[in-house]
Amino acid sequence: MAQELITALPNATKKECYETLLPQIDSLVEGESDLIANLANIIAVLKEAMGFFWVGVYFVKGEDLVLGPFQGSLACTRIAFGKGVCGTSWKNGEIIIVDNVDDFPGHIACNSLSKSEIVLPAFYNDRVSLILDVDSDQLSYFDNIDAYHLGLVMRKIESLLKSSVNP
Repeated sequence: MAQELITALPNATKKECYETLLPQIDSLVEGESDLIANLANIIAVLKEAMGFFWVGVYFVKGEDLVLGPFQGSLACTRIAFGKGVCGTSWKNGEIIIVDNVDDFPGHIACNSLSKSEIVLPAFYNDRVSLILDVDSDQLSYFDNIDAYHLGLVMRKIESLLKSSVNP
């Protein structure tokens, strides 16, 4: 599926946008076995259709999270276990929503324009394998609608991890 075929509903609610995008993401990655290619496209779709400030993944490599495919401004290349929002999500194996990144103890400011954040882990063999990091340039942007629907995206990513040529 070509990028120009990805559609979002104009004037739709956040929930309606996600519900429109999820089947398109499924179709986009169908038949492609390369994890990096699939992640790059998923991230591009999320950034473009949802209008996020920054979207990307970090792979667990040893004691660090290492930057993978992303869309947006320059990013931190490595994040230590338990450090910042992403490292804390990795340590706790849970979704974290931050309404104001300046209020998160130990927040790592990769870009000062980022104001709020949602971070979600993906699991492979019962261990966190990668982290999806989504930033907004607005305070309190993310909510349970994002957590639920991005959680569905993460289940898709977990299935890609299991069937990929490069997990």
